[in-house]
Amino acid sequence: MSFIQIDKNTCTLCEKCIEVCPFDAMSLKDHAVDINANCKVCGICVRNCPVKAITKVETIRQEVDKSEYKGISVIAESLDGRTHPVVAELLGKARELAQEIHHPVLAYVLGNKVDAVIQDCLEFGADVVYVVRDEELAHFRADLYGEVLADLIGKTKPCVVLTGATPLGRSLAPKVAARCKTGLTADCTKLEIKENTDLVQIRPAFGGNIMARIVTTHTRPQCATVRYNVFRAPSRRVDPTGKVIAFKYDTEYVSKIEVLEETPLIHDEKLSSAKRIVVAGLGVNDEKGLDLVRQLALKLDASLAFTRPMIEKGVASYTQQIGLSGRSVQPELIVTCGVSGSVQFAAGMQSSERIIAINSDPNAEIFNLAHVAVVADAYDVLPKWIESLTQGGYHAL
Repeated sequence: MSFIQIDKNTCTLCEKCIEVCPFDAMSLKDHAVDINANCKVCGICVRNCPVKAITKVETIRQEVDKSEYKGISVIAESLDGRTHPVVAELLGKARELAQEIHHPVLAYVLGNKVDAVIQDCLEFGADVVYVVRDEELAHFRADLYGEVLADLIGKTKPCVVLTGATPLGRSLAPKVAARCKTGLTADCTKLEIKENTDLVQIRPAFGGNIMARIVTTHTRPQCATVRYNVFRAPSRRVDPTGKVIAFKYDTEYVSKIEVLEETPLIHDEKLSSAKRIVVAGLGVNDEKGLDLVRQLALKLDASLAFTRPMIEKGVASYTQQIGLSGRSVQPELIVTCGVSGSVQFAAGMQSSERIIAINSDPNAEIFNLAHVAVVADAYDVLPKWIESLTQGGYHAL
């Protein structure tokens, strides 16, 4: 870390630094040069100050002892004693990462009715399940859960903390990271780990134009959220060998949230759990193209989905959108029709078991993911496929 410092006793207020600053980060205020938040610490003002009143100060960042932090951990989200399915996916990924650095897989369970949640964590591969059980934790309150988890994380010192990017997880993860004085990367689509235990958190950035690789090098734990249906859940273990360690609920923190009433939120999970999906992109955005896509979905007994540009055109509800800003899916079969395959879209379906892509552009990005690439006009291909299915052709290719 570094910052710009001005010696007010030496400064002559010549305004040379204000003149040369390319970021408008300097101005005269109360008979002194003021530096605002636009400063990029580029050093141009330092080099141009005629009286050397400006210096660039380097601060020494305090490093943590990474060897003190062991374990790839998962915050096990639950509701009324039922484990959210994203937990199984995160435990599966935690196992992959843990094997690379020879760390244990940990799970954190909070609540009052948590027996089934604990068992799920053990069966999906947790080596240790840390539990805080109390009536005060019966209802999710982000501030209280954040305090309890931060305290638990401080005592157990995991290397990595993974949270599902659900509405609950998006509320909880920033509070936990802030309390632990560490960084957080949201909506990761890939995770890798280095030999020195640095977690490489990969996610689309700048509107999906690049894949950012984010590393928390100076602090621990390393926190990341991952959306549901990004990773594959492992098979349940018939004879789990993990252990359960209970911690007493002893926080002095008093929640500022009072739960007055609970109203269940109805989710349309049809698309997220669909076995077959047909997706319409801008390449089939007229009525004829949409009719062909609907017919194909009907013949394949598949759910119908759309890309973000199609949703923005008002073709369908956002609940039918696939991508980083829509739903993440892992169907057995997904057929994309006239879909280019942007990073945003790919992030929501790249784990599908079989991907059939139809696009007239041989350089379309979707073909980098496809198991079957059909370089042709969807308006030519779809009628023939639909006719074949009508006559009893093999519907899943």
